[in-house]
Amino acid sequence: MRIIIINGPNLNLLGKREPSIYGNISFEDFFLQLKSLYPSVSFEYFQSNVEGELINMIQEFGFSVDGIILNAGAYTHTSIGIADAVAAINSPVIEVHISNIFAREEYRHHSLLSKNCVGVITGFGLESYKLALNYFVTKK
Repeated sequence: MRIIIINGPNLNLLGKREPSIYGNISFEDFFLQLKSLYPSVSFEYFQSNVEGELINMIQEFGFSVDGIILNAGAYTHTSIGIADAVAAINSPVIEVHISNIFAREEYRHHSLLSKNCVGVITGFGLESYKLALNYFVTKK
């Protein structure tokens, strides 16, 4: 099974940024944990603060992987381009959020991506990624 995790803006600051919301572990350290917990999964990982780069990765991997775990960060609420890229591909996408977006500012309550995703997982910290991964691993 081949899975790519695509993270959007500011997620490169995990472990440093607002630890009360996002925790104190870097995504790189968390990613190593995921790889050890799921040795049968072939992982790819990409993070960018640039919208077009996220779209490029969705298009590049969206016809060849078994699943995409996408945390588009703030682009979740603003990017028609990312939403269109998710709609255009064959690979299933799960939208994830570390924080509970519905417990935050009003503008974060709407996702442009959700309608094109298999599901949405929000508010479970980094466990959100494990929950998404568990879906892909057990659905086969």
